[in-house]
Amino acid sequence: MPQLPSTTSRGDKVVATARDTDSLKDVVAAHGEAILPLTLDVTDKAAATEAVQRAHAHFGGLDVVVNNAGYGLFGAVEELAEQQVRDQMETNFFGALWVTQAALPLLREQGGGHIVQISTIGGVTTFPNLGGYRASKWALEGLTESLAQEVAAFGIKLTLVEPGGFATDWSGASARFAEQLPAYDQVRAAMAEGWRNMKIGDPAAAGPALLKIVDADNPPLRVFFGTVGLDLLPHVCAERLKTWQDWTDVSALSQGTPA
Repeated sequence: MPQLPSTTSRGDKVVATARDTDSLKDVVAAHGEAILPLTLDVTDKAAATEAVQRAHAHFGGLDVVVNNAGYGLFGAVEELAEQQVRDQMETNFFGALWVTQAALPLLREQGGGHIVQISTIGGVTTFPNLGGYRASKWALEGLTESLAQEVAAFGIKLTLVEPGGFATDWSGASARFAEQLPAYDQVRAAMAEGWRNMKIGDPAAAGPALLKIVDADNPPLRVFFGTVGLDLLPHVCAERLKTWQDWTDVSALSQGTPA
């Protein structure tokens, strides 16, 4: 949790959750009562609700809720097992949904707050061999954009953080891998080459960036972490717009309107 030192040093209080709170011992030792460690598996809806309520009661309110639980699932769509995809959605999408739903009544009652969803540049564009993971993040992006419109009048702000590559264990110890079919070996090789050439961010720099967002009077609905998104998305968006424009005659035909 690289943001904790800069957060607690300025007087903030942090509720840190993990499946195993032993992983938080160093953080608690360093920051004492400024940290409340809670055991939480976000796929357990009742546990997510309880954790949010305990956090609210312990510190007397919630200013910022960050949904960061997630892991990578690697495999071509044909390779993915049903349970792998269901497990991916349970953590990456439903986990964020349960925490968000638990927080919303409390934020409405107190007249505001900020929910930050850690998404990915893969929430707005795609790469091969990551279809299951991308599906979970596209779902999170759609949910969050709708939610932002629903709760704006309550003073609740939403931000989708869309990181590029960062030096975490997302593709390492925490990742899951489908059983590989030889037919997709070339796709995997091309992806591996792309990863080698990707700009990799430093997780320690993400904390100050996140604080700048939550401190802003008018925070963005979407923000890239790292420069990869800004390198990729203009081309991706231009291609999508061109395709829609190239096929406007079919769009018109489909509703019985002359092109």
